Amino acid sequence: MSELDRLIAELCPDGVDYLTIGDVCDITRGRVMSKDYLRDNVGEYPVYSSQTANSGIFGYISTFDYDCESVTWTTDGANAGSVFYHIDKKFSITNVCGLLKAKNSEQASMKFLYYALQIAAKGYVNDGMGNPKLMSNVMARVVIPLPPLPVQREIVRILDNFTELTAELTAELTARKKQYEYYKNHLLTFGDDVPMVQLSYCCASIADGDHQAPPKTENGIPFITISNVSDSNKIDFTNTRFVPEVYYDNLDDKRKACPYDILYTVVGSFGIPVFINNDKKFAFQRHIAILRPNQEIIISKYLYHALQSCAFTKQADAVAVGAAQRTITLTALNKMKVPLPSLEEQSRIVEILDKFDTLTTDITAGLPAEIEARRKQYEYYRDKLLTFERKETEA
Repeated sequence: MSELDRLIAELCPDGVDYLTIGDVCDITRGRVMSKDYLRDNVGEYPVYSSQTANSGIFGYISTFDYDCESVTWTTDGANAGSVFYHIDKKFSITNVCGLLKAKNSEQASMKFLYYALQIAAKGYVNDGMGNPKLMSNVMARVVIPLPPLPVQREIVRILDNFTELTAELTAELTARKKQYEYYKNHLLTFGDDVPMVQLSYCCASIADGDHQAPPKTENGIPFITISNVSDSNKIDFTNTRFVPEVYYDNLDDKRKACPYDILYTVVGSFGIPVFINNDKKFAFQRHIAILRPNQEIIISKYLYHALQSCAFTKQADAVAVGAAQRTITLTALNKMKVPLPSLEEQSRIVEILDKFDTLTTDITAGLPAEIEARRKQYEYYRDKLLTFERKETEA
């Protein structure tokens, strides 16, 4: 029998009470703070606004409203219902956040409430009128299980271990990404003995998507727009439009992606390359260019890595034109340059950078896959640990 099972058998064998947040916590709301106010009162204490898992820090001021163990939540917008734990930290919150503090620390652990609300709060978010909300009066009605304090503490200990493992993996991923960036730029920096060549020289063709508006169908060949190209250099096929197969068949061959081709975004979110490693059929809009490397002089994967280097990114920024939607024209893209070492050296560079690429971006084999597996494991055990039989109330 685990320690948790022992505690439950001893302290709550007949189930646990289910209480509202209003029963358990004092609830307050943040205050309006403009950017002007933050500028005029700059200091060391953080102000949280529409919070995210990353930060949500709106700014820093010279005073603070709270200095207690607490749980805050986002009341308005896309992050409504997201909860965050604070301990011994002087801070303030804006009016799009609320704060919970236990009425009785011998009844409720704030960290336990944080974990419980990760499950419960989202179910109370009102998505009406296109602006999700979880206001204070609704938060007060959120129902959670509240076992005896020793049970709460043991559950917190178990879940903290899961989150610590995920945090360690995330820190490792961040470190490896920095290492990858360093080696990528180091390996793709050469002396005068390595020529810089235009893309038009080392590519068999450089084209973009069809300039005509394609016909739409309910199914068929996926049609990729720039929004389907992610910052992680992948194509997201989960939410695409479709075009008829006959439309795809009539496209020029240089506009049909083949294995070892490289897509490159050229409008708006320009400068994102995607290496094509399969023969999946798809069409794409003219905001995306397609490069077909000349395999006799340049290895496709080498060119893919070179397009992500700092030197090439600076070129892209320099040649992009326009204001609302900056654009790299095909003419400019053809003239942009990459270093061209020997095929042997290219192969060596690819071998090194591919290992880093897999480690930092692969969602099936690298650290992102391990982090996702830990996250699912955590959510499974969190939901399981926070499910209790409800104690029957006496008539």
